[in-house]
Amino acid sequence: MPTTNKKKQKKGRDTAVQGTNDSSVVSKVSAAAQGYFQDVFLQHFVCKVARRAPLINRGYYVRWRAVDHCVRRFLHITENCPKRQILSLGAGFDSVYFRLHAAEALDRAVVFEVDFPDVSRRKAALINSNNTLREMLDPHLPSLTGPVFVSSGQYRLLGVDVREESQVEEALGAAGLDWAAPTLILSEVVLTYMETQWADAVIRWASKHLPQSLFVMYEQIHPHDPFGRIMQDHFLKLNSTLHALQLYPDTVAQRRRFLGKGWEQCVCLDMNDFYLGLVSEEERHRVESLDPFDEYEEWHQKCSHYFILTASQGSLMAQVLLEPAPVSPVSSFCPSWSSTALSVQTIPVCMEGLGMASTLVSPGQVLLTGGSSRGGRGPVTWILLRGQEGWTSVGVEPSVDLGVRLYHTATSLPGGGIMVYGGRSSPLNPTRGLFRVMLDPGGPPDPPDSEDRETVKLNVEQVVCTGDPPPPRWRHTATAVSRKGKDFLFVFGGKNESEAVLGDGYFLCLNQQHWTEVPVEGAAPEARHSHSACSYQGGVVVFGGLDRRGVPLGDTAVLRPTDRGFSWERIEVQPPPVPRYSHSAHVIGEKLVVVGGVWLHSDGVPGVVMINLATRSSVEFSLDTTSVPWPLMLHSFCSELTDSEEPELLLIGGGGNCFSFGTHFNPQPVTVDLRPVLG
Repeated sequence: MPTTNKKKQKKGRDTAVQGTNDSSVVSKVSAAAQGYFQDVFLQHFVCKVARRAPLINRGYYVRWRAVDHCVRRFLHITENCPKRQILSLGAGFDSVYFRLHAAEALDRAVVFEVDFPDVSRRKAALINSNNTLREMLDPHLPSLTGPVFVSSGQYRLLGVDVREESQVEEALGAAGLDWAAPTLILSEVVLTYMETQWADAVIRWASKHLPQSLFVMYEQIHPHDPFGRIMQDHFLKLNSTLHALQLYPDTVAQRRRFLGKGWEQCVCLDMNDFYLGLVSEEERHRVESLDPFDEYEEWHQKCSHYFILTASQGSLMAQVLLEPAPVSPVSSFCPSWSSTALSVQTIPVCMEGLGMASTLVSPGQVLLTGGSSRGGRGPVTWILLRGQEGWTSVGVEPSVDLGVRLYHTATSLPGGGIMVYGGRSSPLNPTRGLFRVMLDPGGPPDPPDSEDRETVKLNVEQVVCTGDPPPPRWRHTATAVSRKGKDFLFVFGGKNESEAVLGDGYFLCLNQQHWTEVPVEGAAPEARHSHSACSYQGGVVVFGGLDRRGVPLGDTAVLRPTDRGFSWERIEVQPPPVPRYSHSAHVIGEKLVVVGGVWLHSDGVPGVVMINLATRSSVEFSLDTTSVPWPLMLHSFCSELTDSEEPELLLIGGGGNCFSFGTHFNPQPVTVDLRPVLG
């Protein structure tokens, strides 16, 4: 009985793994249909073309691009060889043979595909029933025996379990594989579904039997950070465990794995390094213009959790290895890490949202506007109140609808009230209008108990301004600055539906409600969005963001008031903080405290970096999240400094769409103890 149960479980897992092929090919078809890459053959392997979300299209584009980069390079380096081969393990419904055959790129080359018998049988049936595909095979096919489901002059489709080493070897030999010929081995999210000892055996077997070969593998990494945990849970629910992640959690471990299994050389890049280092800027611009897009955080995290690897045997194949990325955006940064991790504690209040804006209205009162949650996008406004029993949330009833808006700003004004500006309802629709918001003079009472929640009145007035206003935008900053007794709202950076990034600055004179030109000297920071900007000594201190190329920034700049207007000054911080964006920041005395965000650094996720503006030094602090029972994602969130006796940050909302693994919302606010940061 136990043996029977084990066999049933194994068959169930194998069936689940085969199911990943079906969902993968649908996503590839979507990306091809939207013009991310050219492949007219994939559509013949699906029932109908379904359009996926832009993030999915991009994710499958970079996967396709990385594998295609390796295939094309192999064919180029071996173009003068009398014979060359492509061996695709776990090929699924891949169309590489048909695509390369149509491009006349398979001169003196044969493509061998190996997958489960059920998958290969289905693929053979699709090929034989489709005129377009069938016409690309030899007209007179030999009679098929054993595990060979399709046999043509340049294409052999085999149905064999890749884990069965002797069967694979026998089937490939019978199908005509030349063990001495230059061979490209493709493994596109295949080996990780096997138990690790079986996957390692395949890697070792290939290095032993194919002395002139290049192994190309695309798989997942970084299982233990918040995105990685959600990724693992997704595949567990599909009964398709990612086995390799435990022993080989990063690119260093994967490289060591192949070198230890007999391969002579190995290069392994995560997909951020591949995309930014080996895809031309012109091609990136083309791809990034195909779909309305505003999921940068999720895109970079997806890319940091997948890698492309090449391992070589023989001097000829060493020429096909991936080029190491010229300079990784973070490779030159050596941050100073504190040995102290900052304590993070949850607050028992149900409050979630992405792209909200927060404002500290008064001690113990935080206003939250906009954002999206499980209930969708809506003009929802809340107040968090702290009383003797802790924090609680209260609904807010605005006198004027603020509309649906994400990635907007809500700025406390020197004379009282809050200015709500910018944002978007979708990547094609910026939210227009400028609003001044004030709590009802009656104000919220002491925090109501959960059985008698009250609704707080919010007075909202649309502000009509004179002068030339900024173009609509989101992911910008709007900060209160002052000069010679006049108060301004300084709007800087961001993006909109027509500009991927903005670098302009605008001053709204609050006294006159007039967009005015103010002389600004010095070199302005480069264009960016998703940065931070905090009031500082009458001006503003700007940190980080995402630049025009889609690369995180780590620079610090101060806009200072002068006799003539304002002046920009770049602050050279040593050691330089690791570049990041979609973070939050606060000034405490001479210290800029930056929390969360997204970086391309391989070691974990951003915690807190303290930048001392007086000494121009920085220290990075990790977060101790052991008391947080769910993955804490710190992007698309907001934060406020609380007025408690112990200095702490209140972090609210955050999370994101984790590629195809589901959307995660931080379900509760958390606090971060800042005492170690402030000394």
